[in-house]
Amino acid sequence: MTKEESMKKSSYLLIGIVLGILMGGIVGYLSFESVQSPFKEKIGVIYVKGIIIAGRGDGGGYVGSEDIIDQINRALDDNSIKAIVLRINSPGGTPAGAQEIVGKIKSAKKEKPIVVSMGDLAASAAYYISAPSDYIFAEPDTITGSIGVISKFVDKSKKYEKDGVDITVVKSGEFKDMGADWRALSEEEHEYAEKIVKDACERFIKDISDDRGIPLDDVRELSDGRIYRGEEAKELGLVDGMGNMEDAIKKAGELGGIEGKPGIKYMNPPIPRTTIEVIPHEKLMAVMNSYT
Repeated sequence: MTKEESMKKSSYLLIGIVLGILMGGIVGYLSFESVQSPFKEKIGVIYVKGIIIAGRGDGGGYVGSEDIIDQINRALDDNSIKAIVLRINSPGGTPAGAQEIVGKIKSAKKEKPIVVSMGDLAASAAYYISAPSDYIFAEPDTITGSIGVISKFVDKSKKYEKDGVDITVVKSGEFKDMGADWRALSEEEHEYAEKIVKDACERFIKDISDDRGIPLDDVRELSDGRIYRGEEAKELGLVDGMGNMEDAIKKAGELGGIEGKPGIKYMNPPIPRTTIEVIPHEKLMAVMNSYT
């Protein structure tokens, strides 16, 4: 066999392996969706993995608010489902994305109980969407909290100057190029950005206070952006108990009035890879250190 024939054979083999993996994943997905619990009364399980954004997620480490809302609606429409468990493993996301999910959870829990099971990570916006649920479980070393807001502006003007790049701006208003990387913020722009951050943080704080029944001033003291271990979060009233996914399903069954062991219906199949594996470390830390 010539070198060219050998390389051609190896290419075909590689393509075959990739196609096999893809087909296996598709078959596994369909099998997971089609084979559901035989129990008449069930818990609807929804996985929230990745960075939360408004709209649809692209599957590349992001989860869309519209996707989660659709899955909650499916669980509400299914008469066999008596309660919902949100299995959360997320570093946070955008304020708008979180607020869309929070609004849906608040209305949905009027129809069916909602319990949260935190995995490795449920910080910032991921904690925000957990707060309005009926009960929150975390592991002792779950990373949660990170209540606060951050906005970042990059000034590359010195680099552009060094590279000999001249930038001419024509704008309709004073603030139209606020945040552009070719210049620093003006003092007035900095004050305006600070106001936006403070207003967003105050909304975050108020929602947590209302949803968790924690005095506003107490939540404000916790809103310096720091993260908390699950055990510490329980002491602070941010979560209700220590437990895993099984504990969350059991609790949801109790709240949903299910006698005996409840069945399980997965509204979206669990993704094999974890959030930590999917999201680059730099992006993970950046999101955790923002409000979202």
